[in-house]
Amino acid sequence: MEFPDLGKHCSEKTCKQLDFLPVKCDACKQDFCKDHFTYAAHKCPFAFQKDVQVPVCPLCNTPIPVKKGQIPDVVVSDHIDRDCDSHPGKKKEKIFTYRCSKEGCKKKEMLQMACAQCHGNFCIQHRHPLDHSCRHGSRPTVKAG
Repeated sequence: MEFPDLGKHCSEKTCKQLDFLPVKCDACKQDFCKDHFTYAAHKCPFAFQKDVQVPVCPLCNTPIPVKKGQIPDVVVSDHIDRDCDSHPGKKKEKIFTYRCSKEGCKKKEMLQMACAQCHGNFCIQHRHPLDHSCRHGSRPTVKAG
C-alpha cells in the first residue's frame, strides 16, 4: 500500500475492480476498467449523444443519413430501392455501343471509329479503308506501293 491514491475503481456496479489505467467515458464522465469502458458494456445512459454512426450503402458506398428513431437497416434498404445509383435491378448503360458497319462483322467498340472517306463506323480490324473495302465516291481506294 505504498500508493493508496493510485488507480481508480471501476464505476460498473458489478465490477468495482481497481484499475491503474482507468478509461473515462466521454459521455457520462465515469471511470471504467478495460472490460466496461464501451458504451454497451456499462449501459451508458448518454450513449445516444456520442455513439452516432452513419450507415454506408454497400452498393454505391454513399453515406446515408439516419434521423433519430429510425432503424438504419430500413433506411439503407429504402435508399437501395429508390435512390441508389448502383442498384443491380436498374438498367446499366452499355459500354460497347458502336457496331461495325462492315458486312458480316458483328463486333462492337467502346469508341467510335469513323472512316474519314465513307464516314462509316468500324471496329479495330476494319478501321482502315483497305480493310472494309471503302469506296469514296466512285473510285475504289488502292493499296499504296
